Amino acid sequence: MSYSYTFWFAMAGLLLGHGFVGMGVGAIIGFVFDNLRYSQRRAATPQAGGYISPLFALLGAIAKSDGRVSEAEIATAERIMQRMGLDGDARQQAVQAFNQGKQPEFDVTGPINSLRQWAGLRRDHAFPLVDVVIETVLAEGSPSPEKMAILRQLAFALRISDMELMALMAMKGYVWQGAAGARGRAYGTGGGYVPPQRNTQGPDPYAVLGITRDADERVIKRAYRKLISEHHPDRLGDLPDEMRKRAEGRASEINAAYERIKAERGFK
Repeated sequence: MSYSYTFWFAMAGLLLGHGFVGMGVGAIIGFVFDNLRYSQRRAATPQAGGYISPLFALLGAIAKSDGRVSEAEIATAERIMQRMGLDGDARQQAVQAFNQGKQPEFDVTGPINSLRQWAGLRRDHAFPLVDVVIETVLAEGSPSPEKMAILRQLAFALRISDMELMALMAMKGYVWQGAAGARGRAYGTGGGYVPPQRNTQGPDPYAVLGITRDADERVIKRAYRKLISEHHPDRLGDLPDEMRKRAEGRASEINAAYERIKAERGFK
């Protein structure tokens, strides 16, 4: 905890209060401000491991949502645990949460609310969470409407728009036929959803930036600046290593997409 406010208010009290009484009063006021700032920072900082149980419970619910948990979905959950470096008690916690999420009538509202609280208002923490969930949603290829519904519920809770969600999934190598201009319709669960096709030439750079191909230079630059400001590595704070790698990877994807568009359009 920093005591900068305590120091400076104490100095101000000493100068303005003409003595140690003023210094003491200033120090008390500054200490209150230091505590308030510390509390706000703590509230905005995700606690280590606080996302594991709700995340894996949600992954279990997604895997079971279409009626059966496949080997591909189990392998995906195992792979995520390994990349997160979970072992011992942490791994057991993740396995138990995944199995809990597979139970019939499991309510995803609880873990989604927990993940929202964990991420707070930090969009640079929200995107890596959604990225992990997308990996399970796409484990079998074309996702079912039930899986997409849970994914969209999580994205909405984390203040991630449909277009941003589309961009995240595009970076996994999936695009939507006729998705440009379709926006939220591409995610419909009642027939509006178009199964994704594997993009062998890499993610569509326009989808990565969440814009359409007819966007002008100003819109392109604005979209890029907004995204890169939210995903720049310098803003990641104490994000867990696995989440940090995902966020850094997304920043690289955003930069690469912008460079491809610049080269295609011929602007600087």
